[in-house]
Amino acid sequence: MFRPLYDFLIRLSAHPKSLHALAAVSFAESSFFPIPPDAMVIPMVLARRDRAFTIATVCTVASVIGGMFGYAIGYFLYDTLGQWLIGAYGLQKGAQEFQTWYTEWGTAVILIKGLTPIPYKLVTIASGAAHFNFLAFILASVVTRGVRFFAIAALLRVYGEPVQAFIEKRLDLVSWSFLALVIGGIAAVTLI
Repeated sequence: MFRPLYDFLIRLSAHPKSLHALAAVSFAESSFFPIPPDAMVIPMVLARRDRAFTIATVCTVASVIGGMFGYAIGYFLYDTLGQWLIGAYGLQKGAQEFQTWYTEWGTAVILIKGLTPIPYKLVTIASGAAHFNFLAFILASVVTRGVRFFAIAALLRVYGEPVQAFIEKRLDLVSWSFLALVIGGIAAVTLI
């Protein structure tokens, strides 16, 4: 079931505009798009392990810039677009809880949640809505997104061949597991 998408992403990694596509997905995921960039990062690094850190850099930078856009949605448009986006993903309860956590934990919320399968758009929009310090938000986003994407890139660069063999042999299992993590992240926030 997932083979055509996986094969497409592997082919896309060889395209001259592949980093542009990754940047667009990374930007959008941090503010409004439902699919995490990991779905592109993993096959792209597996196809081009020599470009692993370039891929991680593009993904991190675009994700942080997209996070700034998500922050702006929360800061300036929370009552309209922000609430609509949060509602579209069923994350209203989670957004309210996040704003409470910011009062107590601040930057730690961004650092921890940015590494989890919890949708990062929730973190960015909630940060803006809570009027969290913008500079602290950017720095925490750079750290948490950088750690996530560079860890994936480094692991795949070193262990790429056996990982690729495992993924290709058990593609449906890996894809369903990834999908379960994304849905689990959304569910965890919804049930908080």
